[in-house]
Amino acid sequence: MSRIELHIAAEGLTLPAPAAPVAAYVPTVLVDNLLHISGQLPFAADGQLMTGKLGSERDLAWGQAAAERCGLMLIAQMKAALGDLDRVERIVKLGAFVASSADFTDQPKIANGCSELMVRVFGEAGRHARSAVSVPVLPLDASVEIDAIVAVRP
Repeated sequence: MSRIELHIAAEGLTLPAPAAPVAAYVPTVLVDNLLHISGQLPFAADGQLMTGKLGSERDLAWGQAAAERCGLMLIAQMKAALGDLDRVERIVKLGAFVASSADFTDQPKIANGCSELMVRVFGEAGRHARSAVSVPVLPLDASVEIDAIVAVRP
């Protein structure tokens, strides 16, 4: 078990099985030392997709939990692509998409659910650049979708 996986277990977290693509794309693409990870949806620990629009159907805590679940799925995709999470050199950038009502303005707070997870798991290497934007709807009515760019060691 890798150093990062031991840290994940010590945090009381369990990585989900990496989700298969739901359309015509691949979950990850490795180019040189950058792993590009397609947008990941939030699946709760019981496997149910976390759905609903923030601000009208769901609250801030729900959104932050959904973003954390996206983060766990991103890490699961890293493990599947790299084989060893210790190859992660740095989380470079996250792109957070938040399904929210027109008057909801806490997208950055929602994205923190994933950002804070990356720092807990990867330490300083988990600090990253980020975008957090509102969208009217996401695939399968997901509350949040997050993609990533990750620097990796050979």
